[in-house]
Amino acid sequence: QVQLVESGGDSVHPGGSLRLSCTASKSIAILYRLSWYRHSPGKGREEVAALSRTGTQTYHTSVKPRFIISKSVPANTIYLQMNDIQPTDTAVYYCHMKKTSWASGNWGQGTLVTVSS
Repeated sequence: QVQLVESGGDSVHPGGSLRLSCTASKSIAILYRLSWYRHSPGKGREEVAALSRTGTQTYHTSVKPRFIISKSVPANTIYLQMNDIQPTDTAVYYCHMKKTSWASGNWGQGTLVTVSS
């Protein structure tokens, strides 16, 4: 069982930036899909960014081009660089990693991002 630990959530003003991190207890080198999701009241859970094993990046339309997903294989860590953060980005952010396309994957515990002026 892979353990995922997120960090980096904070309270920021509109227009600010944050970098979220998610470190896995095992290697992420061959994982099928690495993702960031968020959950907020009224919106439910949505995938905001994903990185495939081949390097393809996908983003929710509401975060393009402000958010960037990346990874460090030596550090077993994925990142979410969040720029020009808006109040609508307020949510708990979760990382998710899948070993194969049919696997349910593993979730982190979540990190809270709050945006207010």
